[in-house]
Amino acid sequence: MTLLECKELTKTYGSFSALSNINLQIESGHIIGLLGPNGSGKTTLIKLITGLLAPTSGTIYIQEEPVGIASKNLISYLPDHTYLSEHMRVQDMIRFFEDFYENFDSERAYDMLEKLKIDPRHRFKTFSKDTKEKVQLILVMSRRAGLYILDEPIAGVDPAARDYILQTILSNCNEDATILISTHLISDIENILDEVIFIQNGRLHTHASVDDLRQKDRKSIDTLFREVFKC
Repeated sequence: MTLLECKELTKTYGSFSALSNINLQIESGHIIGLLGPNGSGKTTLIKLITGLLAPTSGTIYIQEEPVGIASKNLISYLPDHTYLSEHMRVQDMIRFFEDFYENFDSERAYDMLEKLKIDPRHRFKTFSKDTKEKVQLILVMSRRAGLYILDEPIAGVDPAARDYILQTILSNCNEDATILISTHLISDIENILDEVIFIQNGRLHTHASVDDLRQKDRKSIDTLFREVFKC
């Protein structure tokens, strides 16, 4: 089933083209890496999909409907920066998410917090950076969404925290949901990916199965990325 479709998607800022004529189809039930160097257009594409930006031209469909109020209920989005109030207690954040999103599963959230030994009575500001990252991910993954969009979910955390975050991603999404992960740490995530999307200078360079790319080029995705973008 086609979950997401972009048709001739373009976003410009004056004379600068952030994205140009993106044609893309994403199916349900896959884990996909959205990969490209800084300034390639990844964040712009994410913000267009989530409805935070409007395209200059072209269209985006989520389950065959244009991006809008209905699609926001299908998408659970983790931005690349902290967006939660430092003074809130985690249990209050859970109540807020429960009130705001009808598909939020508070039982799932508390279960993940318990496994990590994170006390929901504590204020967000008292946690380390790693723990804050985990709390944000728990809130996002506790929604029963169709599309999870994770922007740099493992950046700035230690290797042990990365392992937990990846395990959380794998074990807590719906079976038929799709996860779109934007990251620079390709070697850390490529073993969980089904597909990759390479964005270069605002254009779609590659969208392919990970297995097909490895079989064709006999190289890891990390190596291919470095070759394409001369890293």
